[in-house]
Amino acid sequence: MAKKKVVAVALITAVALLGDSMLFIVLPVYWQDFGLTSIWQIGLLLSINRFIRLPINPLVGMFYQRFQLRTGVLIALIIAIVTTAGYGFFKTFWLLLLMRILWGIAWSLLRLGGFLTVIDVTTDRNRGNFVGLYNGLWGLGGLVGMLAGGILVDQTSVSFVTMLFAIAGLAALPAVFYFVPLSKKKKKLNELDHKQREKWLTGHVGIVLLTGTVMGFIVFGLFSSTLSTLIEGMYDNEWGFAQFTIGAATLAGIIQAIRWGWDPFIAPVIGRILDKRKSPASILFIPLFIGGIIFYVLVNVQTIEFLVISLVIFQILSTIFVTTTDTLATSAAAQTNKVKVMTAHTIVVDVGAAMGPLLAFTVIDLYGIAFIYYVSGALLVLLGVSWLVYLRRDDEVSVS
Repeated sequence: MAKKKVVAVALITAVALLGDSMLFIVLPVYWQDFGLTSIWQIGLLLSINRFIRLPINPLVGMFYQRFQLRTGVLIALIIAIVTTAGYGFFKTFWLLLLMRILWGIAWSLLRLGGFLTVIDVTTDRNRGNFVGLYNGLWGLGGLVGMLAGGILVDQTSVSFVTMLFAIAGLAALPAVFYFVPLSKKKKKLNELDHKQREKWLTGHVGIVLLTGTVMGFIVFGLFSSTLSTLIEGMYDNEWGFAQFTIGAATLAGIIQAIRWGWDPFIAPVIGRILDKRKSPASILFIPLFIGGIIFYVLVNVQTIEFLVISLVIFQILSTIFVTTTDTLATSAAAQTNKVKVMTAHTIVVDVGAAMGPLLAFTVIDLYGIAFIYYVSGALLVLLGVSWLVYLRRDDEVSVS
């Protein structure tokens, strides 16, 4: 029953995510078809939904203390349907901005509700597995949104794809009533045991939140929003199959979708590895140090084939990075005030994800894409060094 609850919330989240995922691949290439007049508008549209979640997330935490999980998921899915349709219907920047703000509210309801569900139904022995399962399943929305969105827009139109995804959301509405439980949690979110009354913002929680910020910035912000631009700068649409031409948006969608396709299988495995390790945080060294090197490689490759290989490697690192970070956050939350820790985690991830597109396209406009990738690679390595120092000091304290 616990697994069913996690799976249901994750899959409904995936359907709601279709329009947003499509936008990250399509908007940087077809921005004029959306009625935009300047490149800075791309960054703002891809960022504003993250910024609006900063004040919304604490309110969502309070919402789930008082209302059914089903109510929150239903509201979120309805908003997702409206905003996805709006991306294709509206050709005015300010109306598109409103749609992105509304989507930010919907994602807060879905994301925090999912995390709190995972914490409630897991223990230290299976939390990583459930976090990987949850992330992997809702990531299917990214798979379909980016892959189908990139391919279909290249072949049809923005309006056609957005209406198709909105219809998919409508079809998922009955599933909310059938699969998402109506009952409230038996334990209220504001009932704290002795450990939960202790100070929650410890040194460990602090570095976990820092990691969440960097993860949001790199994976959900900068990489997702600039992938089409990165490929477009090197690719000349020379790949094709029969009469089907693979455009930059299609190729970017395929590369993004690869990760979402393997996440339901790989992320739970990574989670189980984390559950068995005495120090799960040490796994972070893999995506941080290797990822820092890959970011340098991405803007210095000479062929599109090598670029694609490098991008796939980074997608593997992204799966490890996200699964490990979320597992560390949920484990820290389970030991203290889970609402405050997970609310803080979702906020910092959103801050990073919001700053990603906004900062990226601003820097690209001024200095080019290579500069922002160099800075991002250095940021990953610096975070890896920070974890190395922290874990070494933690071991010294434990021994003494």
